[in-house]
Formats: sequence, structure tokens, C-alpha cells
Amino acid sequence: MKDSRIARQGLVLLGCGKMGSAMLAGWLAQGLPPTSVWVVDPKPSDWVASTGVHLNADLPPVPAVVLVAVKPQMMADALPTLKAMGNGDTVFVSVAAGITIARFEEILGARTPIVRAMPNTPAAISKGITAIIGNNVADATAMDEAETLLSAVGEVVRLESEAQIDAVTGVSGSGPAYVFHMIETMAAAGEAQGLDADLALRLATATVAGASALAQSAEEHPSQLRVNVTSPNGTTQAALEILMDTEAGLPALLNRAVKAATDRSRELANG
Repeated sequence: MKDSRIARQGLVLLGCGKMGSAMLAGWLAQGLPPTSVWVVDPKPSDWVASTGVHLNADLPPVPAVVLVAVKPQMMADALPTLKAMGNGDTVFVSVAAGITIARFEEILGARTPIVRAMPNTPAAISKGITAIIGNNVADATAMDEAETLLSAVGEVVRLESEAQIDAVTGVSGSGPAYVFHMIETMAAAGEAQGLDADLALRLATATVAGASALAQSAEEHPSQLRVNVTSPNGTTQAALEILMDTEAGLPALLNRAVKAATDRSRELANG
């Protein structure tokens, strides 16, 4: 990254909270010079101030990329200040939930290369997954630059259309909360069966983490991994008969949950 267009022309990071800081740490670790980064944030952390980046300083006139990581409600105040960079070679990458490409084009100009991204909270420890989609002006170079920047905090996948963003939100954007709740409920169920609360929580947390790591590293599909650990008429089968019930089990419940999140994402984007 140290010899890239981003390093030569500069990168503006608009907003540097947990997500922005995680990305910045990844970029610096990959060799991006701190002097190539301009951070705009009203309350930067001590760590950000110590990195050597330009902090709340005058911005370069034509940076390679502006990465927008402010909260959606702050967008109306933040983006117009960057309007002069629109309709040019500067690529705008947004990780702000619910802000459509069309909205960015309204503010920055229709000829602005824009890449919309949907990360998730594990990005804060570089274990995230981010889906990206660009507008018609975002060429292969712009998409590659966006992917390079976002891969600093985990995996990156490319979508076929912006309409898929809402479903991505329902699965991976909101998904960590589903898993956290599963850990909570597994621990509570273990406690109900006589385990100490701390022990039950430790068992549930480690089990979910271990199973997730196995699912990522194994060649088999998760359905096969499930079969592999399910002995006929054993304890796991007894539990799965409840969890896999078509009407009251996990499939029906998660279908409703993901749909609710997806629908809400559409409402927020259209509101």
C-alpha cells in the first residue's frame, strides 16, 4: 500500500470511531504512510493523535479516496464540506448504514465514483466481513481500491446490485447481535440445567467461537459438519429435533428475524 495511488494522493478518513480506528490501524500495519492519511474527527482518541496522521488539518484538494465512516445522522453536516472533491477522480467509500448511492450522488455529483459498503462489528478486531457495491462511475480501479482498504478489517465480497445491501444487513450487518443473543440463551439454558452462571457463559462463548472457526476452516458445508457431530439417537439429535422443527424451530425463527432486519433496512434507506 505504501507505493499506491492512495499513498501518493492521500486518503481522507471522515470519522474515526471504533470502525475507523480499526481500519486505520490495518492500513498503517500494511505500510500506508501516516503522512498519507487525513483524519477528520471532532473527538479523536489519544491513539489516533499518536499515529502521525494529519488530524483535523487542511485536506488535500484531490485525495485518492475519501472513506466516510461518520454516523448516518451526522452525514448531512459532514458531506457538503467535501462537495468540491466530487465529480472528479476522488473515490468516495461509505460505511454509513442506510445512506444510498443516490443520496451521495445528490450531494457530491452524479459523476462521482462512489462505493457503498456494509461492514459488521467484528471488523473492530479485523474479523469482519464487508459487502461492497459501486455506482456506474466506480470503475475496476475504484472497486479494487475500496476492497484493498476494507480488507484491512476482514473479508470483502462484491454485490451484483445495491438492492442486495438490505439483505446483507439482515444477515451479516445485524448478524453478530443474533450470535451474541444465542450465546446468552445457551448460557442461560445451561444455568437452568444446574451449571454455574460464569461456567455456562464460558462454555457457550467458547463453543460458538470454536464452531465458527471450524465452519470457516473446514471444506465441508455446515450442514455436513452438523451431521458429523450428530450420533443417531444421541444427545445432539435430541436437541436438533427441537431446533430444526420447521414451524417452531430455528429455521422459521431466523427467516422471520432476517426478513425483519432486511425490511427495516429498506425503510431506513427510503425514509
